[in-house]
Amino acid sequence: MELVVDETNAGGRLDAVLAKEHDVLSRSRIKDLILNGAVTIDGKPVSEPKYRLKAGETIVLLAPPPEDPEPAAEDIPLDILYEDDDLIVINKPVGMVVHPAPGSPNGTLVNALIFHCGESLKGIGGVKRPGIVHRLDRDTSGVMVAAKTEKAHKHLSEQFADHGRTGPLHRAYIAYAWGSTQSAMGSVDAPLGRDPGNRLKQAVRKDGREAITHYAVEARYGEEKWDITRIQCQLETGRTHQIRVHLAHIGHPLVADQIYASGYATKVNRLPAELAGAIRALGRQALHAAELGFEHPVTGEEMMFEADMPEDLQALQDALEPYDKAFAR
Repeated sequence: MELVVDETNAGGRLDAVLAKEHDVLSRSRIKDLILNGAVTIDGKPVSEPKYRLKAGETIVLLAPPPEDPEPAAEDIPLDILYEDDDLIVINKPVGMVVHPAPGSPNGTLVNALIFHCGESLKGIGGVKRPGIVHRLDRDTSGVMVAAKTEKAHKHLSEQFADHGRTGPLHRAYIAYAWGSTQSAMGSVDAPLGRDPGNRLKQAVRKDGREAITHYAVEARYGEEKWDITRIQCQLETGRTHQIRVHLAHIGHPLVADQIYASGYATKVNRLPAELAGAIRALGRQALHAAELGFEHPVTGEEMMFEADMPEDLQALQDALEPYDKAFAR
């Protein structure tokens, strides 16, 4: 690709302008190519994605052919909600990591997708995370979409980067949280960054990245000595552990969250036996990605998908029902 910078693009960032002008590659993919020396300006290599362009400069992008992904294909069953030539929507089970990473080199969603999609997925969106446009934590279940072509990857990535502010992207989660929230609905606007005291945790930080979660109470359960609230959360941003950190920040950490609700572990002892058993059996945060909506990257159709709750969360829901406070839903 060769591009002469005109007055319209002058002053813009190199990665942003290339992403706007390129029909296929996503901005994140272009950024990786810039960092790897695949871009020249007036014949000189430029490896700074933030480089501000000047009118008259000539940009050349030498995008290499897609590389085979390093992860191997693995015959792992997938709960497929929808699939066509451009994308695949799945209900991710608890315990599945989305892509290979230190400590999880295989058995991931990416390994399963490579086996299922075959050659069509190789190299889409980069080497180590082919097809991936968003993530769920290992122990969060629910609906996800993955791209099967570069065009779909670019379009879907842009929708997730926009967080639904100007488009149809919709993400709704069901969360079970300790305590009873003061308000029936609200928003948590608190920037997030890595916890300086624990590299495995995120924390609310003044110098963190913008993070906004909207919530609405669906039901309240409890007796004299305990309360649990079922909450629907919708994301305006998509930071690591966002819902878990935000709900803990307002004093209502997720039930069974071993990282952000460790101080609430003894509360289980105050619960009725059946309910306590359901929570102990979880072994993971009570969080499920229930709904995902987006615009199809080729047809433009607005699509909406729902994922049923897994057995462990359904068991928790069933155990809570006798203690429903009949809050207006």
